[in-house]
Amino acid sequence: MKFENILADIDGFGRFQIMIIVISFIGRFTLPCHFMLNNFVAAVPSHHCDISSLDDGGFFSSLSQAERLIVSIPVQEDGTPASCQMFAEPQYHLLLNSSNIIEVPTVPCKNGWVYDNTTFKSTLTSQWDLVCDKRGKNKATATIFFVGVMFGAVTFGSLSDRFGRRIMLLVSYVSGMLFAIASAFSTSYLMFAVLRFFTGFCITGIVIVSAVLSVEWVDIKHRKLVGVIDSLSWTFGNTVFAAIAYFVNDWRWLILSVTSPLILAIITWRWMPESARWLIANGKLKEAQMYLKKCAKMNRTEDSIQTLNTETLATIVVTEKRDRTYSYLDLIRTPNIRKLALRTGVVWFCVATAFYGISFNLTGFGLNIYLTQFAYASIELPAKVGIYYLLDKIGRRPTEVGALLMTAACLGMNIVIPKDMSVVRTVVSVLGKGCSAASFGTIVLYSSELYPTVIRQNGMGYNSFMARLGVAVAPFILLLDEVWKELPQVVLFSVAVLGGIVARALPETRNRVEIK
Repeated sequence: MKFENILADIDGFGRFQIMIIVISFIGRFTLPCHFMLNNFVAAVPSHHCDISSLDDGGFFSSLSQAERLIVSIPVQEDGTPASCQMFAEPQYHLLLNSSNIIEVPTVPCKNGWVYDNTTFKSTLTSQWDLVCDKRGKNKATATIFFVGVMFGAVTFGSLSDRFGRRIMLLVSYVSGMLFAIASAFSTSYLMFAVLRFFTGFCITGIVIVSAVLSVEWVDIKHRKLVGVIDSLSWTFGNTVFAAIAYFVNDWRWLILSVTSPLILAIITWRWMPESARWLIANGKLKEAQMYLKKCAKMNRTEDSIQTLNTETLATIVVTEKRDRTYSYLDLIRTPNIRKLALRTGVVWFCVATAFYGISFNLTGFGLNIYLTQFAYASIELPAKVGIYYLLDKIGRRPTEVGALLMTAACLGMNIVIPKDMSVVRTVVSVLGKGCSAASFGTIVLYSSELYPTVIRQNGMGYNSFMARLGVAVAPFILLLDEVWKELPQVVLFSVAVLGGIVARALPETRNRVEIK
């Protein structure tokens, strides 16, 4: 007998499974907030050099603030004060002719910067002056977090296989919350960076473990639906995050605010069941029997309880026993699987890079970043609902290829659309975000169908690693605007096109019998 037969007898998608999905939804809410946190805690307010060192107590002190800026700081092409340079000496002649600045010597900021606190009360940028020559450190905080996520995914996946899903979910809740709270009280950049690494490392266990728990308790025909619901939890979290960030504009309080739902997640954890499938595979038949009976009772299929004896469950272990243990090395052992792993790895990297490259560029179009974040999040809803139907209508491969190429088209359009058309550029970017969200949702299901059952977990683990590598690279791609303003868009466009081309080489899996 197979586990699916027992699950069918006790209802594989009843009230018990809905309870698991709801509990998982609560815990997963904080994840998209932390993934997008850098857009706000590391935002760069308008700033200019602190010019107090030029005040000699004479004529300079009698000037208004606007006049002091004119004689102290060069003006950029858009008419705003330069962010990283100041005049070596006050240029009083500019009060008469502010355009006469030919060959006036400038120097880097001497005494730090003055920041505009209109939008943000405090950010990492203003806290530790992460601007100008330290701008890379600002972007690095996002990369450090996602490197933690990358290693955490591998670690928690292995630990949950060894010690169980339920206990590792609690470990992820508690440790992720503690490191996140500690990061909000950081007293230095180094301390914050280290704590963000461990926050990412621990918090990723939530999505890894909860996703497995949901799938292992749901029957096969409802797994696609559960996958879409899990994906929509990210959309919901991202949408609400825009409102939270609007009202909480201090970086320390914002971290605490988006972490606080984990308290509710820890409370509701007591009702989260262990995976019966994992318990049976590890010989814990009585505990598996207990949870299966709870499932049958909640789903009102008590008639099946008498069949849930340990003797029946013991036969499942024999049925599902494998002839050998499979590892990541099996992904390169045969030519066909090696080609498949290479192609899916490239597609996952491209999908993640394009998705997060767009998501991290909230300020690149000159509009309100809160509205942009809300629009970016909202567009995911129709995109993800749309692919739910397209996957079976036109197939997995055309959906993935089409979504990536449409993402590339939107990125390409924004390269040529004039800068002063900020509304148009934002609309195109939002459409690109929706297409990239569709490509992300598609590749998750598509990849799980491409790999044979015996190496599917290893294949998905490898793909997840490649995706997180893409996410870690995305913030540094945005730094390329120092070389050429449009270079980040060009790179992201090229990445999306590459992903579409490689995805075209993958086999179609629609209506195909599952590979064993």
